[in-house]
Amino acid sequence: KVNSSVQQLYELAFCLWCLTYELNNFADVRADFAKDGLPVMALVELVSSAPREKVVRVALAALRNLATCSADVNPEPDAPRIDSKVFLGEMIACGLMKAIGLLQDRQFTDPDVEADVEALHKLLADNFKEMTRWEVYQNEVETGQLSWGSTHTDAFFKENAKMMEGKDGDFKLVKILISLLGSKDEDIAAIACFDLGEFCRYYPNGRGIAKRLGAKELAMSLIEHDNPELQRHALQCVSKMMVQNWEYV
Repeated sequence: KVNSSVQQLYELAFCLWCLTYELNNFADVRADFAKDGLPVMALVELVSSAPREKVVRVALAALRNLATCSADVNPEPDAPRIDSKVFLGEMIACGLMKAIGLLQDRQFTDPDVEADVEALHKLLADNFKEMTRWEVYQNEVETGQLSWGSTHTDAFFKENAKMMEGKDGDFKLVKILISLLGSKDEDIAAIACFDLGEFCRYYPNGRGIAKRLGAKELAMSLIEHDNPELQRHALQCVSKMMVQNWEYV
């Protein structure tokens, strides 16, 4: 993305926007947009970085189509329902609410941009009210877009640690957090360290599970990191894995 020209970014957004007009007609198009959360993440990043108004305009239009799509026409048999609620959850996890808030203070030459900003603001706010804090956290982890907030606290994990095992008992979110220890974004890696440490504290045998999945080695490799904040969180994470009363070490 960093090396992409504005025209290339515009063409990417334009292609995604065109595809969103098929969302209501084809379940496989909805499934492709929902896969790994990458299309939504790309569109949110284009809106957040705001390289040019024309890029923002098309990205917002695509996001609005995603935020209003339906799964009622041609649903995929025996497949999870993918509709606007799924995409709105991904948008919230990717930080679109903050980006939209910033865009509300900007002046645009195209009235369609302002209309899309206001429509998305309302849709996101309404959906956010309906989501539990756990759903917000789950979407955030699954998209890999971690940011400090109320879901990355001692109180949150004390209440929700049991949910980390997942519906199938596969500890999917724990595995994702472990993979995020290797993120090039140092804030994301630091938050992953914190979350894994809290999982170890509050989930029965969380220490053993985290170590078995390889969290200890990856966290230890960050203790010598140049970033002092990441270094601190990595050290605390390892301490929580190794010691019962880590606060007193």
